[in-house]
Amino acid sequence: MNGCFGVDFADTTPAGWSLARRELARTGVTAFLPTAITAPIDDLVAFVAAVIGVRDRSDAQDEARILGEHREGLFLSPLHAGARDPALMISPSDDDVDRLLSLGGAAVAMVTIAPEVPGVERAMRRLRDAGVVVSVGHTDATAEQVRAAADEGASMITHVFNAQRGLHHREPGVPGTAFDDPRFCLGLIADLQHVAGPVVRLVFTAAAGRMVLVSDAVAAMGMPPGTYALSGEPAVVDSPGAPPRRLDGTLAGSALSLDQAVRNVVGLGIPTASALIAATRTPADVVGRPDLGRLEAGAVSDLVWWDDELRVQRTWIGGVPVDTA
Repeated sequence: MNGCFGVDFADTTPAGWSLARRELARTGVTAFLPTAITAPIDDLVAFVAAVIGVRDRSDAQDEARILGEHREGLFLSPLHAGARDPALMISPSDDDVDRLLSLGGAAVAMVTIAPEVPGVERAMRRLRDAGVVVSVGHTDATAEQVRAAADEGASMITHVFNAQRGLHHREPGVPGTAFDDPRFCLGLIADLQHVAGPVVRLVFTAAAGRMVLVSDAVAAMGMPPGTYALSGEPAVVDSPGAPPRRLDGTLAGSALSLDQAVRNVVGLGIPTASALIAATRTPADVVGRPDLGRLEAGAVSDLVWWDDELRVQRTWIGGVPVDTA
């Protein structure tokens, strides 16, 4: 996610981070991956360093944990730029990868790449070997290229169906290949705006047990209609429930909270257990955290109390209750 509760992660203060993390915890989120959209690499490296500084300095037990940054930028296809500036998308060099990895300490938890970008194969191998999750997104990759990315260690699809080559019955593209290849887990923005309800049901059926609910939220999440920032650029929400858009009408992330995503999916007839697993255990497994997202011996005691309408009543982080006031 790029922001929430009026806070744009790309340009905020320690107080802004604390506000965002505390309010996220009240929605049932106990851990997350902040991100910033495509920008010059110097800016992105500075952002990652800032995120890790916040993560490592904070010991507040009522704030959602930062697990590391999701680098959703740079090595992407200008053909599927979404709300990003295509002029800033580049082919990866060893120096670029070095700079991301030099921050250490699992600073970069996930990197979204377009498999067809020249030179990306070596970058994927290096990222994989360093323990970074490689996700396929913002891409015009063919089915063959997507499978080749899995061979190099890619294991995730960034917001399936959005900003990527679509599904065709003679060229499965990104979604069709991900449905068919069990090496991939599929991220899904379930605001019912980015992906229509019938397609959400299709995805949960086709990739049962491999779904990851994501918010892809920007600062507009948890806020009334208005104009908010996405990495410093305006994102407009013109009515309640509407997704944020750039001034040219392009979708610019979402205003979706993860608890609302769970409610949306269950409202489509997906079993509650499947929806909750897609918001807990599966994403934790994707980022290599078997101590999160489950209730079992040896796991961190993160708990969420839901009522019968799937509204969050209380959250515990590491066994400590979060103030609901």
